[in-house]
Amino acid sequence: MKLIIAIIQPSRLDAVKEALTRVEVHRLTVVDCQGFGRQRGQTGGMRGRDYGVNLLRKVQLQIGVNEEFVQPTIDAILAGGRSSEQGELGDGKIFVLPMDDCIRIRTGERGNDAI
Repeated sequence: MKLIIAIIQPSRLDAVKEALTRVEVHRLTVVDCQGFGRQRGQTGGMRGRDYGVNLLRKVQLQIGVNEEFVQPTIDAILAGGRSSEQGELGDGKIFVLPMDDCIRIRTGERGNDAI
């Protein structure tokens, strides 16, 4: 089992959800978050003064999957998360972490059956 965490642009959320549905990944958690990577935030102007915005709005997806769904999930996030054919700075990151256990609260099922 793996926990896939993806940080994407909020505008790409619907496209990623559609791509995940096509590969039969129907369970995910979406968290609004803020952060920055290489783009280092943005600079804007207000009333004639420049100001910096250090944190940009992002969306974090948390998806627990069995081993056979890891690569299809990654491919779906890549396909839906890119803002252009080549991708753009700030499109996001995908992290794949080992997941020791998963427990369904309702039934007490554990492991692969709980996902």
